[in-house]
Amino acid sequence: MKEIGKIISFGKAHPSASFPIQAESNTDVPFHIRRTYWTYDIPEGAARGGHAHKECLEVIIAASGSFTVTLDDGNRKQSYLLNRPDQGLLVNTGIWRTLENFSAGSVCLVLASELYEEADYIYDYDEFLKHAQIGGVTESNHTCIVWTRTQLREDYLTLLAQEELYTPETSTGQRLGN
Repeated sequence: MKEIGKIISFGKAHPSASFPIQAESNTDVPFHIRRTYWTYDIPEGAARGGHAHKECLEVIIAASGSFTVTLDDGNRKQSYLLNRPDQGLLVNTGIWRTLENFSAGSVCLVLASELYEEADYIYDYDEFLKHAQIGGVTESNHTCIVWTRTQLREDYLTLLAQEELYTPETSTGQRLGN
């Protein structure tokens, strides 16, 4: 069974554990980072997320503390405990996400492939399920193409072209999956 999300690891800017972690567009993160945002001071028992994106890819990181991210592709759900600032959860388009169980003092950092656009969000779960059934991500067509730091961007674009998700003339090649 395929994973709905993918945990990715970030490189350290310096071998010492006390130095910052780095995340670079198209190297550590499989898209160009166009927006970064974070949430903090989340009240005990509160949940965040509760939506899906039509076009925006995200990497969700527990910059401090821990929390659980539950992903839903319309057919099944999968939960991930995020508690390391050197790892993030890659969330594909068409995936419903809910964040909960925030520890005291936690900070949720998000790297996004797109600028904020209200029309990209699906907030209604029934609408999300319809989207998933008519061309969104389903268990049978869910693809999430990720490359490691040692692979070249050309390899990534070749894979996207094979999936008919990228052409140099019409796309930035940032969208993953259908």
